[in-house]
Amino acid sequence: MTTLQQTISGTVQALGFDLVETERSAGGLLRVTIDHPWSSGALGDLRVTVEDCERVTRQLQYALEVDGVDYRRLEVSSPGIDRPLRHAQDFERFEGEVIDLALKEPIGGAAAGQVNANRKKFRGTLRRAEGGGWRIVWRDEPAVKPGQRVSAKRAPAPEQALGFTLDELQSARLAPVVDFKGRAPRSGQEV
Repeated sequence: MTTLQQTISGTVQALGFDLVETERSAGGLLRVTIDHPWSSGALGDLRVTVEDCERVTRQLQYALEVDGVDYRRLEVSSPGIDRPLRHAQDFERFEGEVIDLALKEPIGGAAAGQVNANRKKFRGTLRRAEGGGWRIVWRDEPAVKPGQRVSAKRAPAPEQALGFTLDELQSARLAPVVDFKGRAPRSGQEV
């Protein structure tokens, strides 16, 4: 861990937050993503507020100045709706949510069913696999065009699943599923 990473991590944790991501880009931008700590027994899911980001920004500005870190602009934010999933705890926290994941290697010839053996990217519901590990479950439904009626008699596409380990992942993040009409899916219906 670099000195910059240690400074940021220590400051964020001292204020009672978890460091999700640190990104340093060209032009001197230093982007820090924070979240509230989570434990498996915790009730509810706290959201990071603007006031939280302001508090962390002020403290980080001071700490980075003391350490002599060169940056032009500091940006502190929440993980957002497309939060990256990197650690085992992230997968446990968001079990049952819709995620996007990309594998390091295509699934290969061992793929069963209708899944293309060269496929590396998937969107589906994150579930715990039997015997440990994780799996993603999805249905390859054809897209419905706006205004198109879908027959209630139409059989749903078969459910497909893919088991994976965290070592096989190139990236994973929460899928930014937004419902602008404000209607929640009917119970039992997957997104």
